[in-house]
Amino acid sequence: MTMDPYGDERLVELYDEDNEPGADHEYFLKLADGATKVVDFGCGTGLLTRAFVQPGRVVIGVDPSATMLGYARRQPGAEAVTWIDGDAAAVEPAGDADLVVSSGNTMMHISTDDLPWVLETLAAALKPGGVLSFESRNPAARAWEQWGPDATYGERDTPIGHLKEWMEVTEVDNGRVVFDAHNVFEDGVDTVLTTTLYFRTADELRVGLEKAGFGKVEVYAGWHEQPLADDSRLFVVRATK
Repeated sequence: MTMDPYGDERLVELYDEDNEPGADHEYFLKLADGATKVVDFGCGTGLLTRAFVQPGRVVIGVDPSATMLGYARRQPGAEAVTWIDGDAAAVEPAGDADLVVSSGNTMMHISTDDLPWVLETLAAALKPGGVLSFESRNPAARAWEQWGPDATYGERDTPIGHLKEWMEVTEVDNGRVVFDAHNVFEDGVDTVLTTTLYFRTADELRVGLEKAGFGKVEVYAGWHEQPLADDSRLFVVRATK
């Protein structure tokens, strides 16, 4: 998680438009009720991060993308957040945070080798009784099978010009999925963002969190605590230290 895949400022400007606040933000903001310190790990453009801000609360946003953080720092209210450029190694193991959240695909970007120490680091940032919450995708739903060019090709007019876009999966191996997201603006240059995601089962997530020191791990099938099913598309994870 040390490389910056969002080197094109135009794509960063579109990120919030393509990822508007929804049930996920409502869920995370509700978890923050009563919290005096919140860490947003993988904060991206800071849309959710800035929503955590309130009087008397410390809010920290951590992300490895300098381009994303540059955008985040320019947004209204950004001065109330402490922005940290880095991966999990930049998270202070202070043991005083009430909540650590990771929205979007943040936790799925973390490799199998790195996941144990990342979870241990996030646990070390939390006080006893603190909560780590994030989302992940169920490998049984095989979402990547819908990420081909035929299913994902589209064109649209954006505030920064006409855009053609599509996705193409290049590798699938035991839960590890690599895909290219193509983005062609009017200049004709194809900006390709290559992403690797790690799909993990609910049991794999539970075991990893328990080994990292979390005593209570809950996994739901959605933002309203829906019970898990074999074909659940989404995992919403809440782990208490």
